[in-house]
Amino acid sequence: MQISQSLGEVVEKREEKSLLPTETKWKDRAETVIIGGGCVGVSLAYHLAKAGMKDVVLLEKSELTAGSTWHAAGLTTYFHPGINLKKIHYDSIKLYEKLEEETGQVVGFHQPGSIRIATTPVRVDEFKYQMTRTGWHATEQYIIEPEKIQEMFPLLNMNKVLAGLYNPGDGHIDPYSLTMALAAGARKYGALLKYPAPVTSLKPKSDGTWDVETPQGSVRANRIVNAAGFWAREVGKMIGLEHPLIPVQHQYVVTSTIPEVKALKRELPVLRDLEGSYYLRQERDGLLFGPYETQEKMKVQDSWVTNGVPPGFGKELFESDLDRIMEHVEAAMDMVPVLKKADIINIVNGPITYSPDILPMVGPHQGIRNYWVAIGFGYGIIHAGGVGKYLSNWILHGEPPFDLIELDPNRYGKWTTPQYTKAKARESYGFNNIVGYPKEERFAGRPTQRVSGLYTTLESKCSMGFHAGWEQPHWFYKPDQDPQYRPSFRRTNWFEPVGFEYKQVMQRVGVIDLTPFGKFNIKGQDSIRLLDHLFANVIPKVGFTNISHMLTPTGRVYAELTVSHQSPGEFLLITGSGSELHDLRWIEGEAVKGGYDVEIRNVTDELGVLGVAGPLARKVLQKLTSEDLSDDVFKFLQTKSLKVSSIPVTAIRISYTGELGWELYHRREDSAALYDILMNAGQEEGIDNFGTYAMNVLRLEKAFRAWGSEMNCDTNPLEAGLDYFVKLNKTGTRVNCQKTVLWKPVSRSGPFLVRLPVSDILTYVFVFSRRIK
Repeated sequence: MQISQSLGEVVEKREEKSLLPTETKWKDRAETVIIGGGCVGVSLAYHLAKAGMKDVVLLEKSELTAGSTWHAAGLTTYFHPGINLKKIHYDSIKLYEKLEEETGQVVGFHQPGSIRIATTPVRVDEFKYQMTRTGWHATEQYIIEPEKIQEMFPLLNMNKVLAGLYNPGDGHIDPYSLTMALAAGARKYGALLKYPAPVTSLKPKSDGTWDVETPQGSVRANRIVNAAGFWAREVGKMIGLEHPLIPVQHQYVVTSTIPEVKALKRELPVLRDLEGSYYLRQERDGLLFGPYETQEKMKVQDSWVTNGVPPGFGKELFESDLDRIMEHVEAAMDMVPVLKKADIINIVNGPITYSPDILPMVGPHQGIRNYWVAIGFGYGIIHAGGVGKYLSNWILHGEPPFDLIELDPNRYGKWTTPQYTKAKARESYGFNNIVGYPKEERFAGRPTQRVSGLYTTLESKCSMGFHAGWEQPHWFYKPDQDPQYRPSFRRTNWFEPVGFEYKQVMQRVGVIDLTPFGKFNIKGQDSIRLLDHLFANVIPKVGFTNISHMLTPTGRVYAELTVSHQSPGEFLLITGSGSELHDLRWIEGEAVKGGYDVEIRNVTDELGVLGVAGPLARKVLQKLTSEDLSDDVFKFLQTKSLKVSSIPVTAIRISYTGELGWELYHRREDSAALYDILMNAGQEEGIDNFGTYAMNVLRLEKAFRAWGSEMNCDTNPLEAGLDYFVKLNKTGTRVNCQKTVLWKPVSRSGPFLVRLPVSDILTYVFVFSRRIK
């Protein structure tokens, strides 16, 4: 969470509100209605209107910046531990740098840079890990030595400081002025910002439009965007949705003038003491200090979860609780000793909204036509500019401008209960500054209702990972091995067990629980036409399966699925666990747009899946079925309904390991019995378990691509090596030939860029690659 300028400035700005222009006109029709006048909603209005959309209407229940925006610190940073969110941060900062010139509104943007402090060796490892990723982005980032840190921040106690991660261009901005500048820009380009205009009802129409009702009148909208901040849950409930959002209290402290600060010749960089779990920046001639308490001490606003946000709540604050943050205050005073003599002039305690994983929810919502969200922002100021641009591009062009599936609102589902959301939000807040390891797991709120039939059988034998609510084995340990979750930037305790599982599948036979796959049943008179439109590959014949990709209008890889033609016109589609509702939303949307007569059912929770893979897989399975599994009769990528012992399964001869194998789809309640049958039958062959870590090693060695790694919305299928699966002579293949870009080395010394029609690229690559060998 970010925190405000001094409270005095906040009061001054609230008094200035009456001087702002008010909207008197009303529109009965709108292309887009945005609900919520915080920085995120206003940014979207600005971007849509600037991009040329007519009839953009923003409705705010009280006044702009009410909610969390007005009391935010406005911290801005290029840094993010992930990859794609850095693009959001970058777009935000670049917008804020030019916004004052564009709108004539002062935004109070300071860019003194920021330093993350490492006081432990593992933090230094983390910084080095982050530096391996920094070359992917245009922004500067450096590891700096203690001497440089003290030069930039001379008030520090350097006794514990080992290194710093420095981001030039970071800083802070006045949230109120930022929002007002965005509002001025939105009005300049034709958007209508109406307030006070609380939304009282949302009524979907059969043609996909919405009637948005307020005390001032009704607006018919082609789409609505919920950007209502901590009122987002109330807006969602109007249409039967329970958005997984939790309001939490966040405190910060503002000091009076500190002589040592006042004497400085330049503004201090923003400081983030990760072990102390706080940030600190200069506030005029004093300091502003904001901690993140542990999950045991932080406070969730429980009454709002149970009873909703109080109707009159707008720009109010909670009572401060200095005792709750005292250990962080002491850590800050140790790191920045001048704080010991500073007088506190304000302790501000305001509400912010957390999603379970601390990331916002941005994009169209599955299951409800033309309902979009931009909610759950724990860091709204740094996200506002970039998210406004991102959503505007998606709305206008029909596809996301780049991959950002980590913000997909459809990463949550019916399994996301209020109890789970509360536990995860508490954990996420408390873990704000913990070390971010590769393959990180967090355990609060687990397990959910999404456990396979094997969970009780396997939980004591393996380390479980979390996948879209499911528990799935990552790796298995033997009695003499360390079973604990011990992440590291170096070799971990699961290295040897995963190696054993790798050999198990390569040399003998292994069983893996694949139940978390997303699974859809599609049938109806137009099912073949729909799938032929959706996928770049051909539709498999009855009894066969293939790998198919859904491409965006500009030819990027939106999703990868396996398509099994089970009976004439009836299909089983399989996708990765994290893509379940992400892919289903796209399929449903295309079905509606094309008017296809189909029935689409999400059967993910109904079906269990076991994978059996390895050179001895056929030998084990053949003991259990009368179906001929020989290579000539049951071919690769063939699918059949059969019985394993007495249990009905849909068997697909496919394995993500690259070895001989089958996936066995069955009723979820039969999983434990099927597993026991397989394990008993395979004793002679030395059958054993394997998990997703070993599967990932095996698929990489086989050069099988994975959506989200080797392909996503940032790549076209040819760049990802998927040309075999793209049939360019299909009339429905959705590839924009004018926008395809391919990189190929011209020599061993460097690359050049070739822009060619898709139909020419494969020929070019073949001929050119022969020339450079």
